[in-house]
Amino acid sequence: MAYDSSSYGGGYDDSFEQRPEFKNARDLEQQEPDYDTNFVPDVVKSFVVYLYRYIREKNVYEILQMYEISFQKLSERMFKQSPWPVVEAIAPYVDNDHVFCLLYRELWFRHVYARLTPTLTQRMESWDNYCSLFQIILHGNVNMQLPNQWLWDMIDEFIYQFQSYCQYRAKLKTKTDQELALLRQYAEVWNVVGVLNYLQALIEKSNIIQILEDDKDGSTNFTAQNGYDFQGGGSNVLKVLGYFSIVGLLRVHCLLGDYYSGLKCLVPIDIHQHGVYSNVVGCQITTVYYYVFANLMLRRYVEAIKACNQILLIIHKTKQDHQASSQFQQILKKNEQLYALLAICLSLCPQGKLVEENVNSQLREKQGEKMLRMQRNDEAVFDELFSFACPKFITPSPPNYDELVNYNQDAYRLQLKLFLSEVRQQQLLSSIRSYLKLYSAIPISKLASFMDVDEPTLRMALLTYKHKTHVLDYDGRIISNADVEFYIDKDVVQIVDSKVTKRFGDYFIKHILKFEELVGVLESVQL
Repeated sequence: MAYDSSSYGGGYDDSFEQRPEFKNARDLEQQEPDYDTNFVPDVVKSFVVYLYRYIREKNVYEILQMYEISFQKLSERMFKQSPWPVVEAIAPYVDNDHVFCLLYRELWFRHVYARLTPTLTQRMESWDNYCSLFQIILHGNVNMQLPNQWLWDMIDEFIYQFQSYCQYRAKLKTKTDQELALLRQYAEVWNVVGVLNYLQALIEKSNIIQILEDDKDGSTNFTAQNGYDFQGGGSNVLKVLGYFSIVGLLRVHCLLGDYYSGLKCLVPIDIHQHGVYSNVVGCQITTVYYYVFANLMLRRYVEAIKACNQILLIIHKTKQDHQASSQFQQILKKNEQLYALLAICLSLCPQGKLVEENVNSQLREKQGEKMLRMQRNDEAVFDELFSFACPKFITPSPPNYDELVNYNQDAYRLQLKLFLSEVRQQQLLSSIRSYLKLYSAIPISKLASFMDVDEPTLRMALLTYKHKTHVLDYDGRIISNADVEFYIDKDVVQIVDSKVTKRFGDYFIKHILKFEELVGVLESVQL
């Protein structure tokens, strides 16, 4: 492996597995596998030897093939219900290389999370492995090229395991006394401050924000080379991990319910432009999903609709290309969640002109009935779609271990309560909007009689409409989400005339394609 071991002092002897008390803690779980994890089959031996060789040679193409194809096939064929051989068993075949062993363990733990149920000890050891790996990347001289897909999966899995640990820790009813003792003793494991610090450190150490700024001016070619260092032959690991950590911070802040901070972290990456993130499909979908959700919760509905429409079009056009991918099911799930979020946004802020024809037809097919119910202020549907489409929120602080109750749903219930409160505040807005579209001017008294409310209530509802349809952008400017603008002149509501440019292109293209299909059918008929 090409790295300077002297820059980080060799190994990390203070890891969890080296501590005597942690070895004893592992025994408490009493999990005796019915397979020998020290046995290395020949095919696994060949896999690690070749993977090690390709990493030393910086052969990104071969590394990607082994990572995406060979590892998945071996996992499916040989380790469907069991973990891979332990790192100590494969270490002799890779010259006991410390960095490669950390990378192997990262894959090992990821496999355990994906196909098995990780124990508390394994969760702790995985945290320790990430700490050791990130410390070397941050403070060592790791001179290797890894595929962007692997580097994204590393950040993605790091945050997923943090989220999983917070959910696991909050379920106290089923915990044994030994597990509670371990949780108390190792409070620093998967600590939210530690997670945020590592992501921030990767961003700062990589200098990625300045690199992206220079990229816009043409001073660097980071995006053009997809983050790789082809000419200099240097390492892409720190720079690309720093890049993906920007997305990671957005995700963590959304899980914590801090949407403004999450969007602020994403500012260096323009999701409406092609970038390194858009070349890794999982990263692109994750980025836009959390971007859409954060904008929804901040009432920036127009921005959420635009981003949602953009990514749903991409998924619609490319999902067939990813059927063989291990992430295909995740792509399909995110696709359904994004349609649910789009339905919520359009119900709260009708902006149909921002949605393409293909996306709109899919939306009507999937969520048409529920959108009608939401327009009638059916709160149960808002509850259902939000619960389906929202991320798994977490409570980052340790629970009270003296009260053996489950806290894992508290964060979700709080966010759902805030969202439904917002929906209730906007109950009259859809009715107001529908009436205002019919008039160029209407007296307040007449509008109040149409809506069966008194004038003070209507005036309050009109002010609420103004408040809910105007939000602050990143620069502190007030922007409007409203499709109908109005002002009150004395006791008359004056509607601002806004001409909508009709788009005939989509309509004609759709019917031309139908016509060509019909002609093809007719030509095939034998008279």
